[in-house]
Amino acid sequence: MIETERLLLRPLHVSDVDVFVELHIDPKVNRFVGSFSRQQALERLTAIQRQWAERGHGLCAIELKSSGEFIGRSGLQYWEQFDEVELGWALRADHWGRGYATEAAQACLDWGFATLDDEYFTALMRPGNEASVRVAERLGFAPRREDHLSGRPVTVYAVDRPAKLPAT
Repeated sequence: MIETERLLLRPLHVSDVDVFVELHIDPKVNRFVGSFSRQQALERLTAIQRQWAERGHGLCAIELKSSGEFIGRSGLQYWEQFDEVELGWALRADHWGRGYATEAAQACLDWGFATLDDEYFTALMRPGNEASVRVAERLGFAPRREDHLSGRPVTVYAVDRPAKLPAT
Protein backbone atom coordinates (compact mmCIF):
# COMPACT_ATOMS: atom_id res chain seq x y z
CA MET A 1 0.00 0.00 0.00
CA ILE A 2 1.31 3.42 -1.02
CA GLU A 3 -0.29 6.44 0.57
CA THR A 4 -0.17 10.03 -0.67
CA GLU A 5 -1.88 13.15 0.58
CA ARG A 6 -5.15 12.29 -1.20
CA LEU A 7 -4.73 8.75 -2.54
CA LEU A 8 -4.25 5.12 -1.59
CA LEU A 9 -2.54 2.80 -4.06
CA ARG A 10 -2.72 -0.96 -3.67
CA PRO A 11 -1.93 -3.87 -6.00
CA LEU A 12 -4.69 -4.59 -8.51
CA HIS A 13 -6.43 -7.92 -7.97
CA VAL A 14 -8.84 -10.04 -10.03
CA SER A 15 -11.59 -8.85 -7.68
CA ASP A 16 -11.15 -5.40 -9.31
CA VAL A 17 -12.47 -6.73 -12.62
CA ASP A 18 -15.67 -4.67 -12.69
CA VAL A 19 -14.04 -1.30 -11.94
CA PHE A 20 -11.16 -2.17 -14.29
CA VAL A 21 -13.59 -2.85 -17.18
CA GLU A 22 -15.55 0.30 -16.30
CA LEU A 23 -12.36 2.42 -16.36
CA HIS A 24 -11.32 1.13 -19.77
CA ILE A 25 -14.78 1.18 -21.39
CA ASP A 26 -14.81 5.00 -21.51
CA PRO A 27 -13.80 6.12 -25.03
CA LYS A 28 -11.91 9.10 -23.55
CA VAL A 29 -9.74 6.66 -21.57
CA ASN A 30 -9.44 3.74 -24.00
CA ARG A 31 -8.42 5.99 -26.88
CA PHE A 32 -4.82 5.58 -25.68
CA VAL A 33 -4.83 2.51 -23.42
CA GLY A 34 -7.40 0.21 -25.00
CA SER A 35 -10.51 -1.45 -23.65
CA PHE A 36 -11.13 -4.87 -22.12
CA SER A 37 -13.99 -7.32 -22.15
CA ARG A 38 -14.66 -8.92 -18.77
CA GLN A 39 -12.70 -12.03 -19.83
CA GLN A 40 -9.78 -9.95 -21.16
CA ALA A 41 -9.78 -7.93 -17.93
CA LEU A 42 -9.64 -11.11 -15.84
CA GLU A 43 -6.68 -12.32 -17.91
CA ARG A 44 -4.94 -8.94 -17.60
CA LEU A 45 -5.53 -8.76 -13.85
CA THR A 46 -4.28 -12.34 -13.44
CA ALA A 47 -1.09 -11.32 -15.29
CA ILE A 48 -0.76 -8.26 -13.05
CA GLN A 49 -1.05 -10.43 -9.93
CA ARG A 50 1.54 -12.81 -11.37
CA GLN A 51 3.93 -9.92 -12.03
CA TRP A 52 3.52 -8.76 -8.41
CA ALA A 53 4.34 -12.31 -7.23
CA GLU A 54 7.27 -12.87 -9.60
CA ARG A 55 8.83 -9.40 -9.91
CA GLY A 56 7.69 -7.62 -6.74
CA HIS A 57 5.95 -4.81 -8.61
CA GLY A 58 2.99 -4.22 -10.86
CA LEU A 59 -0.04 -2.03 -11.41
CA CYS A 60 -2.01 -0.55 -8.53
CA ALA A 61 -5.59 0.54 -8.03
CA ILE A 62 -5.85 4.25 -7.24
CA GLU A 63 -8.46 5.01 -4.60
CA LEU A 64 -9.47 8.29 -3.03
CA LYS A 65 -8.52 8.37 0.65
CA SER A 66 -11.62 10.37 1.46
CA SER A 67 -14.12 7.81 0.10
CA GLY A 68 -12.30 4.65 -1.03
CA GLU A 69 -13.62 5.27 -4.54
CA PHE A 70 -11.64 3.57 -7.35
CA ILE A 71 -10.55 6.31 -9.76
CA GLY A 72 -7.90 4.60 -11.89
CA ARG A 73 -4.68 2.68 -12.01
CA SER A 74 -0.97 3.43 -11.89
CA GLY A 75 2.17 1.47 -11.30
CA LEU A 76 5.15 -0.30 -12.79
CA GLN A 77 4.72 -2.69 -15.71
CA TYR A 78 7.56 -4.88 -16.96
CA TRP A 79 7.65 -5.20 -20.78
CA GLU A 80 9.61 -8.27 -21.81
CA GLN A 81 9.94 -7.07 -25.42
CA PHE A 82 11.88 -4.01 -24.22
CA ASP A 83 13.37 -5.54 -21.04
CA GLU A 84 12.25 -2.32 -19.35
CA VAL A 85 9.84 -1.24 -16.64
CA GLU A 86 7.21 1.31 -17.58
CA LEU A 87 5.49 3.71 -15.21
CA GLY A 88 1.89 3.94 -16.37
CA TRP A 89 -1.32 5.62 -15.29
CA ALA A 90 -4.94 5.85 -16.40
CA LEU A 91 -7.71 7.70 -14.57
CA ARG A 92 -11.45 7.84 -14.99
CA ALA A 93 -12.23 10.86 -17.16
CA ASP A 94 -14.43 12.43 -14.48
CA HIS A 95 -11.29 12.71 -12.30
CA TRP A 96 -9.03 14.32 -14.90
CA GLY A 97 -7.55 17.76 -14.26
CA ARG A 98 -7.19 17.43 -10.48
CA GLY A 99 -3.55 16.32 -10.30
CA TYR A 100 -4.37 12.74 -9.32
CA ALA A 101 -2.40 11.18 -12.19
CA THR A 102 0.74 13.13 -11.28
CA GLU A 103 0.29 12.41 -7.56
CA ALA A 104 -0.20 8.67 -8.09
CA ALA A 105 2.54 8.32 -10.70
CA GLN A 106 5.04 10.28 -8.57
CA ALA A 107 4.32 7.99 -5.62
CA CYS A 108 4.85 4.90 -7.80
CA LEU A 109 8.03 6.36 -9.30
CA ASP A 110 9.46 7.17 -5.86
CA TRP A 111 8.51 3.69 -4.62
CA GLY A 112 10.10 2.10 -7.70
CA PHE A 113 13.43 3.86 -7.29
CA ALA A 114 13.43 3.12 -3.54
CA THR A 115 12.53 -0.56 -4.00
CA LEU A 116 13.91 -1.76 -7.36
CA ASP A 117 17.38 -1.75 -8.89
CA ASP A 118 16.36 -0.32 -12.29
CA GLU A 119 18.54 2.56 -13.48
CA TYR A 120 15.59 4.19 -15.28
CA PHE A 121 11.87 3.81 -15.89
CA THR A 122 9.99 4.46 -19.11
CA ALA A 123 6.58 5.90 -19.96
CA LEU A 124 5.12 4.82 -23.31
CA MET A 125 3.15 7.56 -25.07
CA ARG A 126 0.85 7.01 -28.02
CA PRO A 127 0.67 9.86 -30.54
CA GLY A 128 -1.74 12.57 -29.42
CA ASN A 129 -1.76 11.70 -25.70
CA GLU A 130 -0.74 15.21 -24.71
CA ALA A 131 -2.25 15.06 -21.21
CA SER A 132 -0.07 12.06 -20.31
CA VAL A 133 2.96 13.70 -21.91
CA ARG A 134 2.44 16.67 -19.58
CA VAL A 135 2.24 14.31 -16.57
CA ALA A 136 5.43 12.55 -17.69
CA GLU A 137 7.27 15.83 -18.14
CA ARG A 138 6.17 17.03 -14.67
CA LEU A 139 7.74 13.83 -13.32
CA GLY A 140 11.04 14.51 -15.11
CA PHE A 141 10.61 12.15 -18.08
CA ALA A 142 12.00 13.13 -21.48
CA PRO A 143 11.70 11.46 -24.91
CA ARG A 144 14.30 8.72 -25.40
CA ARG A 145 13.27 6.88 -28.61
CA GLU A 146 10.48 5.93 -30.97
CA ASP A 147 9.25 2.32 -30.84
CA HIS A 148 6.19 0.10 -31.30
CA LEU A 149 3.94 -1.63 -28.77
CA SER A 150 1.29 -4.08 -29.96
CA GLY A 151 1.93 -2.92 -33.53
CA ARG A 152 1.24 0.74 -32.71
CA PRO A 153 3.81 3.54 -32.56
CA VAL A 154 4.84 4.95 -29.19
CA THR A 155 7.31 7.54 -28.03
CA VAL A 156 9.33 6.07 -25.19
CA TYR A 157 9.93 8.64 -22.50
CA ALA A 158 12.37 7.84 -19.69
CA VAL A 159 13.62 9.17 -16.39
CA ASP A 160 16.93 8.08 -14.89
CA ARG A 161 17.47 7.10 -11.28
CA PRO A 162 18.26 10.25 -9.30
CA ALA A 163 21.90 10.63 -8.33
CA LYS A 164 22.48 9.67 -4.74
CA LEU A 165 23.40 12.48 -2.45
CA PRO A 166 26.78 12.10 -0.77
CA ALA A 167 26.68 10.91 2.81
CA THR A 168 27.05 13.65 5.39
